[in-house]
Amino acid sequence: MKKTIATGLLLILFSALLMAAPPPQFGSRPKADATRLLTGKVLDHGDNALPNAVVYLTNTRTRAVKTYIVSQDGSYRFPSLQPNTDYEVYAQHEGRKSNVKTVSQFDNRTEVSINLKIDSK
Repeated sequence: MKKTIATGLLLILFSALLMAAPPPQFGSRPKADATRLLTGKVLDHGDNALPNAVVYLTNTRTRAVKTYIVSQDGSYRFPSLQPNTDYEVYAQHEGRKSNVKTVSQFDNRTEVSINLKIDSK
C-alpha cells in the first residue's frame, strides 16, 4: 500500500515537471516580437552616392508604401519591418528608377542591406 502511494506521488510529481517544461523549439523562425532592419545606399553605376533620391518600400501583403529621402551619402534605413512579410524596395532619382529588389520572409536575417543602383545617363 505504501509503495502504491509513493509510486502515485512520484507519477504526479513527474507529470507536473513535464507540464512546467517549455515546449521544444523547432526551426529557426524569429520570435513573433522580433523585427527587421533594412538599410542600404542608392548609387549610380560608378558607385557614387545619389543624394536626395527617394526609396520606396512596399509591403507586398497590404500594399502599403513607405518612402525615405536618402542622405548626402546616399544611405537609407527602414526599421521595424515584420519578419513574416515580403517587401519590395526600389529607388528613384531625377526620373530614373532602380531595379526592384525583394526582402523575403524566408530570409531569416534581422538586418538586411541592399544597395540600389540607378543609371545616371
